[in-house]
Amino acid sequence: MKNLLLLSNSTNYGEQYMQWCKSIVASFVSGHTKSIVFVPYAAVDFSYAAYTDKVNTALFEYAIEVINLDAVENKKEAIANASAIFVGGGNTFHLLKTLQDLDLVVEIQKAVDTGTYYAGWSAGSNIATPSICTTNDMPIVQPSTFKALGLVDFQINPHYTERIIENHGGESRKKRLQEYLAANGTQIVVCIPEGTYIQIRGETRKFKGLEKGKVLTHGREIDIEDNHKF
Repeated sequence: MKNLLLLSNSTNYGEQYMQWCKSIVASFVSGHTKSIVFVPYAAVDFSYAAYTDKVNTALFEYAIEVINLDAVENKKEAIANASAIFVGGGNTFHLLKTLQDLDLVVEIQKAVDTGTYYAGWSAGSNIATPSICTTNDMPIVQPSTFKALGLVDFQINPHYTERIIENHGGESRKKRLQEYLAANGTQIVVCIPEGTYIQIRGETRKFKGLEKGKVLTHGREIDIEDNHKF
Protein backbone atom coordinates (compact mmCIF):
# COMPACT_ATOMS: atom_id res chain seq x y z
CA MET A 1 0.00 0.00 0.00
CA LYS A 2 1.33 3.40 -0.98
CA ASN A 3 1.67 6.09 1.69
CA LEU A 4 2.49 9.56 0.41
CA LEU A 5 2.43 13.08 1.84
CA LEU A 6 2.78 15.71 -0.88
CA LEU A 7 3.08 19.23 0.48
CA SER A 8 2.86 22.42 -1.53
CA ASN A 9 5.66 24.15 0.37
CA SER A 10 7.88 23.99 3.41
CA THR A 11 7.61 27.57 4.68
CA ASN A 12 4.71 29.98 4.81
CA TYR A 13 5.47 33.69 4.55
CA GLY A 14 6.73 35.12 7.83
CA GLU A 15 7.18 31.73 9.49
CA GLN A 16 10.19 29.61 10.37
CA TYR A 17 11.25 26.71 8.18
CA MET A 18 8.62 23.92 8.21
CA GLN A 19 6.69 25.69 10.97
CA TRP A 20 3.29 25.05 9.43
CA CYS A 21 3.94 21.46 8.34
CA LYS A 22 6.38 19.80 10.73
CA SER A 23 3.65 18.37 12.95
CA ILE A 24 1.89 17.05 9.83
CA VAL A 25 5.10 15.39 8.64
CA ALA A 26 5.79 13.93 12.09
CA SER A 27 2.28 12.52 12.38
CA PHE A 28 2.51 11.03 8.88
CA VAL A 29 5.68 9.04 9.64
CA SER A 30 4.75 8.10 13.21
CA GLY A 31 6.06 4.58 13.78
CA HIS A 32 8.27 4.79 10.69
CA THR A 33 11.14 6.96 11.90
CA LYS A 34 13.88 4.38 12.40
CA SER A 35 15.68 5.16 9.15
CA ILE A 36 14.45 8.22 7.25
CA VAL A 37 16.47 9.05 4.16
CA PHE A 38 16.48 12.69 3.07
CA VAL A 39 16.98 13.46 -0.63
CA PRO A 40 18.57 16.94 -0.76
CA TYR A 41 19.22 17.22 -4.50
CA ALA A 42 16.81 20.08 -5.16
CA ALA A 43 19.32 22.33 -3.38
CA VAL A 44 21.48 24.28 -5.82
CA ASP A 45 23.20 27.25 -4.15
CA PHE A 46 23.76 25.70 -0.72
CA SER A 47 25.19 22.39 0.43
CA TYR A 48 23.33 19.13 0.84
CA ALA A 49 24.73 18.83 4.36
CA ALA A 50 23.36 22.26 5.27
CA TYR A 51 19.98 21.31 3.84
CA THR A 52 19.88 18.11 5.88
CA ASP A 53 20.82 20.02 9.04
CA LYS A 54 18.00 22.47 8.35
CA VAL A 55 15.44 19.67 8.17
CA ASN A 56 16.81 17.99 11.30
CA THR A 57 16.65 21.25 13.23
CA ALA A 58 13.01 21.72 12.23
CA LEU A 59 12.04 18.18 13.24
CA PHE A 60 14.16 17.92 16.39
CA GLU A 61 11.22 18.46 18.74
CA TYR A 62 9.56 15.36 17.31
CA ALA A 63 12.68 13.22 17.83
CA ILE A 64 12.99 12.77 14.08
CA GLU A 65 16.42 12.67 12.47
CA VAL A 66 16.94 12.22 8.75
CA ILE A 67 19.96 10.78 6.95
CA ASN A 68 21.60 12.81 4.19
CA LEU A 69 21.41 10.49 1.18
CA ASP A 70 24.30 12.29 -0.47
CA ALA A 71 26.60 11.34 2.43
CA VAL A 72 25.78 7.62 2.11
CA GLU A 73 28.13 5.48 0.03
CA ASN A 74 25.58 2.86 -1.02
CA LYS A 75 22.59 5.04 -1.89
CA LYS A 76 20.50 2.27 -3.42
CA GLU A 77 20.83 0.18 -0.29
CA ALA A 78 19.91 3.17 1.90
CA ILE A 79 16.72 3.72 -0.09
CA ALA A 80 15.82 0.02 -0.04
CA ASN A 81 16.23 -0.11 3.74
CA ALA A 82 14.60 3.23 4.56
CA SER A 83 11.53 3.40 6.77
CA ALA A 84 10.61 6.64 4.99
CA ILE A 85 11.93 8.87 2.22
CA PHE A 86 11.79 12.66 2.48
CA VAL A 87 12.40 14.75 -0.66
CA GLY A 88 12.95 18.47 -0.12
CA GLY A 89 12.05 21.44 -2.26
CA GLY A 90 14.25 23.60 -4.44
CA ASN A 91 14.81 23.23 -8.18
CA THR A 92 12.85 20.36 -9.69
CA PHE A 93 15.05 20.02 -12.77
CA HIS A 94 18.21 19.76 -10.69
CA LEU A 95 16.54 17.23 -8.39
CA LEU A 96 15.35 14.96 -11.19
CA LYS A 97 18.61 15.14 -13.15
CA THR A 98 20.64 14.20 -10.07
CA LEU A 99 18.38 11.23 -9.31
CA GLN A 100 18.73 10.13 -12.93
CA ASP A 101 22.51 10.54 -12.90
CA LEU A 102 22.74 8.46 -9.70
CA ASP A 103 20.37 5.82 -11.13
CA LEU A 104 18.00 6.19 -8.18
CA VAL A 105 14.64 6.74 -9.88
CA VAL A 106 13.71 3.06 -10.06
CA GLU A 107 15.01 2.46 -6.52
CA ILE A 108 12.64 5.05 -5.08
CA GLN A 109 9.76 3.73 -7.16
CA LYS A 110 10.32 0.18 -5.90
CA ALA A 111 10.61 1.32 -2.28
CA VAL A 112 7.36 3.31 -2.33
CA ASP A 113 5.52 0.58 -4.23
CA THR A 114 6.41 -1.85 -1.45
CA GLY A 115 5.22 0.40 1.37
CA THR A 116 8.04 2.81 2.22
CA TYR A 117 6.56 6.13 3.33
CA TYR A 118 7.24 9.11 1.03
CA ALA A 119 6.99 12.77 2.05
CA GLY A 120 7.86 15.53 -0.41
CA TRP A 121 7.45 19.27 -0.50
CA SER A 122 7.49 21.58 -3.51
CA ALA A 123 10.00 19.97 -5.91
CA GLY A 124 9.72 16.81 -3.84
CA SER A 125 6.00 16.75 -4.63
CA ASN A 126 6.57 17.58 -8.29
CA ILE A 127 8.73 14.53 -8.91
CA ALA A 128 6.16 12.18 -7.36
CA THR A 129 4.01 12.78 -10.46
CA PRO A 130 4.28 11.29 -13.96
CA SER A 131 6.37 14.22 -15.21
CA ILE A 132 7.85 17.51 -14.01
CA CYS A 133 6.05 19.49 -16.74
CA THR A 134 3.86 21.35 -14.24
CA THR A 135 6.64 22.60 -11.99
CA ASN A 136 7.08 26.36 -11.54
CA ASP A 137 10.88 26.10 -11.67
CA MET A 138 13.37 27.32 -14.25
CA PRO A 139 15.12 24.52 -16.21
CA ILE A 140 18.64 25.36 -15.00
CA VAL A 141 19.89 21.89 -15.98
CA GLN A 142 18.63 19.34 -18.48
CA PRO A 143 17.39 15.96 -17.23
CA SER A 144 17.55 13.05 -19.65
CA THR A 145 13.74 13.01 -19.64
CA PHE A 146 10.93 14.96 -18.00
CA LYS A 147 9.42 11.67 -16.81
CA ALA A 148 9.44 11.63 -13.03
CA LEU A 149 8.78 8.99 -10.36
CA GLY A 150 5.16 8.37 -11.33
CA LEU A 151 4.12 7.52 -7.79
CA VAL A 152 0.74 9.10 -8.51
CA ASP A 153 -1.26 9.27 -11.75
CA PHE A 154 -1.88 13.03 -11.75
CA GLN A 155 0.21 16.17 -12.06
CA ILE A 156 0.77 18.66 -9.22
CA ASN A 157 1.30 22.38 -9.29
CA PRO A 158 2.62 23.45 -5.87
CA HIS A 159 2.61 27.04 -4.59
CA TYR A 160 -0.52 27.53 -6.69
CA THR A 161 -1.91 31.03 -6.86
CA GLU A 162 -4.20 32.97 -9.14
CA ARG A 163 -2.75 36.29 -8.06
CA ILE A 164 -1.22 38.41 -10.79
CA ILE A 165 1.30 41.22 -10.49
CA GLU A 166 -0.26 44.60 -11.12
CA ASN A 167 0.68 46.09 -14.51
CA HIS A 168 2.49 42.87 -15.46
CA GLY A 169 1.69 41.44 -18.89
CA GLY A 170 2.86 37.88 -18.31
CA GLU A 171 0.61 34.83 -18.23
CA SER A 172 -1.05 33.77 -14.98
CA ARG A 173 -0.29 30.43 -13.35
CA LYS A 174 -3.67 29.10 -14.42
CA LYS A 175 -3.04 30.15 -18.02
CA ARG A 176 0.27 28.25 -18.09
CA LEU A 177 -1.43 25.14 -16.73
CA GLN A 178 -4.25 25.48 -19.26
CA GLU A 179 -1.59 25.53 -21.98
CA TYR A 180 -0.14 22.33 -20.57
CA LEU A 181 -3.57 20.69 -20.60
CA ALA A 182 -4.26 21.87 -24.14
CA ALA A 183 -1.09 20.08 -25.22
CA ASN A 184 -1.68 17.07 -22.95
CA GLY A 185 -5.44 16.68 -23.07
CA THR A 186 -5.82 13.53 -20.99
CA GLN A 187 -3.85 14.76 -17.99
CA ILE A 188 -5.11 16.01 -14.62
CA VAL A 189 -3.41 18.78 -12.64
CA VAL A 190 -4.07 19.17 -8.91
CA CYS A 191 -3.26 22.73 -7.88
CA ILE A 192 -2.21 23.03 -4.23
CA PRO A 193 -1.74 26.52 -2.74
CA GLU A 194 0.80 27.18 -0.03
CA GLY A 195 -0.19 25.68 3.30
CA THR A 196 -2.02 22.76 1.67
CA TYR A 197 -1.14 19.19 0.83
CA ILE A 198 -2.29 15.85 -0.56
CA GLN A 199 -2.24 12.70 1.55
CA ILE A 200 -2.46 9.28 -0.06
CA ARG A 201 -3.03 6.02 1.76
CA GLY A 202 -3.63 3.11 -0.56
CA GLU A 203 -6.44 4.03 -2.92
CA THR A 204 -7.60 7.02 -0.85
CA ARG A 205 -6.25 10.43 -1.81
CA LYS A 206 -7.33 13.52 0.06
CA PHE A 207 -6.67 17.25 -0.27
CA LYS A 208 -5.98 19.03 3.04
CA GLY A 209 -5.59 22.67 4.02
CA LEU A 210 -7.37 25.91 4.83
CA GLU A 211 -7.03 27.35 1.31
CA LYS A 212 -9.04 26.01 -1.63
CA GLY A 213 -7.24 23.92 -4.19
CA LYS A 214 -8.21 23.14 -7.75
CA VAL A 215 -8.38 20.14 -10.04
CA LEU A 216 -7.82 21.13 -13.65
CA THR A 217 -8.51 19.06 -16.73
CA HIS A 218 -8.67 20.26 -20.32
CA GLY A 219 -11.62 22.66 -20.44
CA ARG A 220 -12.76 22.04 -16.87
CA GLU A 221 -11.88 23.07 -13.32
CA ILE A 222 -13.17 21.94 -9.92
CA ASP A 223 -12.58 23.73 -6.61
CA ILE A 224 -11.58 21.44 -3.77
CA GLU A 225 -11.59 22.13 -0.03
CA ASP A 226 -10.20 20.56 3.13
CA ASN A 227 -10.79 16.78 3.32
CA HIS A 228 -11.92 16.59 -0.32
CA LYS A 229 -11.33 13.14 -1.80
CA PHE A 230 -10.58 13.05 -5.50
